[in-house]
Amino acid sequence: MTRTEHPRALAHIQSLPSWLVGRVAARGRSLVAQAIAVEGLKLTHHAVLAAVCENGPLAQADLVRQLGFDAKDVVLLVNHLEAAGLAVRAADPRDRRKNAVTVTPAGVETLERCAELAQRANAELLAPLSEAEGRQLMELLTRVFEA
Repeated sequence: MTRTEHPRALAHIQSLPSWLVGRVAARGRSLVAQAIAVEGLKLTHHAVLAAVCENGPLAQADLVRQLGFDAKDVVLLVNHLEAAGLAVRAADPRDRRKNAVTVTPAGVETLERCAELAQRANAELLAPLSEAEGRQLMELLTRVFEA
């Protein structure tokens, strides 16, 4: 097979919705990651902190299930959050044999700043679109996601 037999193969791949959505998602993740890095967090730290804030206190095993992260990674992430004063481990009120993770007031403040930083990063991502187009894109992506 020669190059001339399929001269548009790469162009075809790059025109697929799955390719485009993946590239846009990668750019969006990169923008948010850069934005929250000023808080000393990576996206995975942010996800753990958000889950604990929303649903805590949470056992680490529950964090693993909720987020789909590896258990060893969750231990390291919680260690980092605890060292930064953003979360604490204590006996789980539902099962004293386990530890549960709770967000600290500093963690809540950090989450609030991260939410604003992520909002700005997403506004940068959608800057080429009008406000109405951005809303329409979100509606369409939500429909595809929920299908």
